[in-house]
Amino acid sequence: MNQVPADLPGDVLARCKALPRKPAPVVLTGARVVLRPLDLERDIEPLHAVSSGAPFTLGDRHAAAYDPEPVIWRWMRGTTNRTASELHAYLAPQHANPDMRMLVVCDRPTATPVGVACYMANRPEDLKVELGHIWYGPIAQRTGAAREATHLMLGHAFGLGYRRIEWKCDALNERSRRAALSYGFTFEGVQQAHMIIKGRNRDTAWFRMLDSEWPAIQARLESPGNPGGAGGS
Repeated sequence: MNQVPADLPGDVLARCKALPRKPAPVVLTGARVVLRPLDLERDIEPLHAVSSGAPFTLGDRHAAAYDPEPVIWRWMRGTTNRTASELHAYLAPQHANPDMRMLVVCDRPTATPVGVACYMANRPEDLKVELGHIWYGPIAQRTGAAREATHLMLGHAFGLGYRRIEWKCDALNERSRRAALSYGFTFEGVQQAHMIIKGRNRDTAWFRMLDSEWPAIQARLESPGNPGGAGGS
């Protein structure tokens, strides 16, 4: 039997026309982090400082010297940005992308930039957007900063009326795949030969979260025993 999809309600379709192609700038504040729109001139030096491989101290935390290629850049289009100008050249095209909004993730107590997270591949006509181009310096890794930043971005996007939020990563990037599942995303499969990155094939793992799923996921993320939730570590 031929079936015809049901029409969506008028208020849903109205959001398709109301949301901008480039996500609007926003400041999102949590217990650990504050996300604000990237300002290249203001933010490039501190972002380079937390991602260059040099030792870095923030409050009572210290990151020893490290190789940024496996720690930050292995799964990104960017290479090891050994100078601030190289990092600027990498971030500038993303910053100018008409369907992307780059946010700087800052340590809330000190206002120090510790990473970047983006709304990207924005399709307001389909009420879907992707969280991507996400990276953190080791000073913020395994502190709950990424979990809280993702939680804030999910809540904001669903609050705007998006129906679907996507997460994509290299299929070999086990850390990103585990993170997506821990945040509540559902694995949808692997798209083979999806991209060529740094001269290498990339199969892409796809994850998604739907607006109907968000209330239960939000409650779990905010539970006291959840890392990054209220009282989490």
